Amino acid sequence: MSDAIASSRKQQWSWAFYDWANSAWATTVLAGFFPVFFNRYWADGVAPTTQTLYLGVGSAVASLLVMVMAPYVGALADKRRWKKKLLLGFTVLGVISTAAFVLVEQGQWLPAIILFVLGSIGFFGGLSVYDALLVDVAPPEKTDRVSALGYGLGYLGGGVLFAINVAMVLKPQVFGLANAAAATQASFISVAIWWALFSIPLFKNVQEKQANIGEGSSWAQLLQTLSELKQHKSVLLFLVAYWFYIDGAHTIIRMAVDYGMKLGFPSNSLMIALLFVQFISFPSAIFFGWLGERIGTQRALFITLAVYVLITGWAYTMTTVSQFYMMAAVVGLVQGGIQSLSRSFFARIIPQEKSGQFFGFYNMLGKFAAVLGPLAVGVTAQLTGNPRIAILSLLVFFVIGGVLLSRVKDPVKR
Repeated sequence: MSDAIASSRKQQWSWAFYDWANSAWATTVLAGFFPVFFNRYWADGVAPTTQTLYLGVGSAVASLLVMVMAPYVGALADKRRWKKKLLLGFTVLGVISTAAFVLVEQGQWLPAIILFVLGSIGFFGGLSVYDALLVDVAPPEKTDRVSALGYGLGYLGGGVLFAINVAMVLKPQVFGLANAAAATQASFISVAIWWALFSIPLFKNVQEKQANIGEGSSWAQLLQTLSELKQHKSVLLFLVAYWFYIDGAHTIIRMAVDYGMKLGFPSNSLMIALLFVQFISFPSAIFFGWLGERIGTQRALFITLAVYVLITGWAYTMTTVSQFYMMAAVVGLVQGGIQSLSRSFFARIIPQEKSGQFFGFYNMLGKFAAVLGPLAVGVTAQLTGNPRIAILSLLVFFVIGGVLLSRVKDPVKR
């Protein structure tokens, strides 16, 4: 093996390990413990509806800030060659704010929400810069595999720590902790350490390529990118397609627990189902990276969309917890694939020297996704009074996304 190939693989694995690092925040904090701990500890004594309002406002503020800054951050990363510097800044922000949860005492809901917003900015803001580094570590014909490696390691790493954290909360005495509250706070500390520790390979080994996008301010470059989106019709069309189908995919994940509760399934069973998704998504993301290289990224994406259509129809007829487990396993089979293939496909069709700017828009749409989907499900449920009919509304998102995707040309011939 030549030194160049060895260096390339080292950079690719180092880049992918950042997914392993930051996914711990997505699982333990975002999806797992923060909502529960906020309601039961930090917002103790607050009316349930007000708790929901605080959580909703906090999430909305974080999403809005990330959406506004993502394109500008991407433009700045390209112009100054600051991808790693900006990613380091977002990582430090996320790590410190997550560790600081341990300082928030019972009843202090406002500091908890502020730290959650800062952690969200650190996590989601860093993603656009991290995704843009994909073009620095992988040539176009390898983006499927490398992108899938990142998502695969992310699901595995996030799942491993989440499983440990769940064990800590369920059996705190085994870990030398006083109670479940102390175990939850210790879990937040473990996420901060995990995120910081496994980020080191990227900052040590990944090298940025020299960007050359002309003169002018980053805002001017941002406006230029907006103008160029009109010229790059394939990029614009893919972004619209991506917005529709990823909205449907995100909504299934976000609404799954709520849907299961509406069907009367126990909460412990729903938590086990989430672990199913996490661990099954690891090998499936790797598999779809391989499949994309063999049959083409676009065709592999169509397979994931077809499975999501079947999942949506299956959810309509589901009646037992065992069926919920099976559906969670099938979601795990395609969730990592649709995310990794979308990222690698986008990396190939954009101007390589402006990856930061274009991935800023990509991640902005990713943050705006799962807005219309939950709204469609909620409104349909309200109008019909039937959660089963409501879940069928997601079929529209997958169908529209698939039709638009079929009109985008894959630049890499297999």
